[in-house]
Amino acid sequence: MEMPLFPLSTVLFPYGRIPLQIFEQRYLDLVKDCMRNDVNFGVVLILQGSEIDEKDHPRSNLSSTGTLAQIIDWDQLPNGLLGITIQGGKRFFLEASRKQKNGLVLGEINIIQTQNFEPMRREWNPLLDVLYRIKQHPHIQRMNLDINENDAWQVGFLLCQLLPLAELDKNELLGLKDIEELMAKLEKILRKMSGEN
Repeated sequence: MEMPLFPLSTVLFPYGRIPLQIFEQRYLDLVKDCMRNDVNFGVVLILQGSEIDEKDHPRSNLSSTGTLAQIIDWDQLPNGLLGITIQGGKRFFLEASRKQKNGLVLGEINIIQTQNFEPMRREWNPLLDVLYRIKQHPHIQRMNLDINENDAWQVGFLLCQLLPLAELDKNELLGLKDIEELMAKLEKILRKMSGEN
């Protein structure tokens, strides 16, 4: 399946939300098309730098794992630019990509067929407690996150989205297919953040 891509210097996770300012014409056209036709686009991490160099083949600087994005809100910002909020859907592998004349990157993607409902386990409750504390922050409350706290994938991915981690580390977490591995890595990250060994 070929899909327009929005390369970013940040990782979008399933269930996560990111606000974006849109000013380049290629992305204004992309947003307009997605809203008119109620379709998604793909978000992939730019591995180096902050944008795709016109000279480079885009695939060489993009992560091989991305997330489908749905536009869930939009508004004109005080600076006159278009502001949108996107929410992450299914993950995908980026198999190939090409750049159109207007600079928009199109990607050949394969949806990752995992991420089904996985019930939370008692041993993961400390992760849920951390997520609950993060959600009390006013900035996070404004995001109006809708979460099923009984679904371990949702808890894990939202923690990945909200924790202050390096984007390359987030990108590695995005590619995990096993819920136990994801939760174990998050537990290790949180222990490190709290100064535990």
